[in-house]
Amino acid sequence: MAISVGDKVPDVEVKTLGADGAPQTVRTGEVLGTGKVVLFAVPGAFTPGCSKIHLPGYVQHGDEMKAKGVTTIACIAVNDPWVMQAWADAQGASGKIVMLADGNAEFTKAMGLEADLSGAGLGTRSQRYAAVIEDGTVTSLEVEPNPGVNVSACEAMLTKV
Repeated sequence: MAISVGDKVPDVEVKTLGADGAPQTVRTGEVLGTGKVVLFAVPGAFTPGCSKIHLPGYVQHGDEMKAKGVTTIACIAVNDPWVMQAWADAQGASGKIVMLADGNAEFTKAMGLEADLSGAGLGTRSQRYAAVIEDGTVTSLEVEPNPGVNVSACEAMLTKV
């Protein structure tokens, strides 16, 4: 069952890449549990919709979100931390977007928002969505009903924060 508005965000271990290039374990309850957070999930780093529309929108309009009181913008994908950091570097997101690697899809499954993309050779991935999380509680959740980046785009989420 998918998480809903009013639910607490799951608290599971995911990875980030430290300044030394080594993976670091962080808990989603800590990263996403304080302040006003916008979390967006993508099916995969470096994939076309994610790289051409989804992440670039948050990089481009992140300052507008911060001006509206957002303390953290985070991106999560079922990828490893090296790929997430390489993608952040390639997209100009380093230092602007917290890149969370959910390599085993544990957070994605805890959210109830996994997608079986094995037909495309991608295995278990995340559905594309964006959420506003205030002090650990989901206050808005926009899951894409169809392929593409619409309701979870930064421009759409600016109206939710």
